[in-house]
Amino acid sequence: MIEENTIPVIVFGGICSERLVSVATAQNLCRHLEEAELWFWTPEGPVVEASASDLLAHDRPFEQPFSPNNAMLVAATIESAIAIAQYRSKSLILGLHGGAGENGELAALCESAGVPFTGSGSAASRTAFNKISTKGIAAEIGVPCLETIHVPQGALQLWQLESALQRHRRLVAKPVSDGSSEGLMFIDTAEDAMAIGHLSRACDYLIEPFAEGIEATVGVIQTANGHAPLEPIEIHSQTGKKFDYQSKYLDPKTVELCPSTFSAKTIAELKHAALRVHLAIGLEGYSRSDFIVTESGPVFLEINTLPGLTAASLLPKELAYAGIGMKEFLVSQLQLARIRAGK
Repeated sequence: MIEENTIPVIVFGGICSERLVSVATAQNLCRHLEEAELWFWTPEGPVVEASASDLLAHDRPFEQPFSPNNAMLVAATIESAIAIAQYRSKSLILGLHGGAGENGELAALCESAGVPFTGSGSAASRTAFNKISTKGIAAEIGVPCLETIHVPQGALQLWQLESALQRHRRLVAKPVSDGSSEGLMFIDTAEDAMAIGHLSRACDYLIEPFAEGIEATVGVIQTANGHAPLEPIEIHSQTGKKFDYQSKYLDPKTVELCPSTFSAKTIAELKHAALRVHLAIGLEGYSRSDFIVTESGPVFLEINTLPGLTAASLLPKELAYAGIGMKEFLVSQLQLARIRAGK
């Protein structure tokens, strides 16, 4: 019999745009860790305890919001939920993506309360969540990156984009702090640049030249023996060469190859770059770095500190190729979390 205070809690949902992916992650996690409690952070703010039967019965999680039946209230706020986790000596598996779940805010609450949680610490999470800060660190350690234009919220300098568009002919725009390719857009014309002006009223944007090449992603995991990169995945999207939300989760034509068809040299470069960025930022637990493999080699794009762990996600595919089962992975991450919290 498992003692109540050793049963882990999967925290999922959240109040940001990536909560649908988080629900799909939680579905996959609870299939592999059946004894775990399920705390759903609702879009309205309260945290409720959901049942596995409700969660697993939820169809089309990438498209339809989750609403559990007869859910018991855990706490009125996420802060109160962390206090309850502290009182009950709970360890948290963070099945959250984006927003406060991934930007270091929730991690900071857990650290203050001494609650073990999976993933990276608050300071590293905060750094990695900002694509500009991350690219700055990557460039400092010699990992190739694309030129970057920062568009602060509500402060678009149109001439900058027009100049960059003349030089590069095509640009890619994405929010500085968001994931799952939310808000990603191509800029081909002056009208597109104006559209970014409207989008950037809501948040900071990052503009990069469009790089011709093949998309790739590389997971890095921490074990008792240290940090190690996983096998790269090669990605071919059929939706206009753009690996956006539709391509990631809804397009059956998207091809994700693991192992990849990259050369041994390129695979080594991808692994080396992913590991170096992961360590330079000070990440723990696991991460996933995204790249474009151009004719001249891999170019770093961004890093994810809580990448998707859905049945369709990339990191689970890399784990499977490495012969690491999802339950084995989760148990090891919980052990690392408890060690870090001094438990």
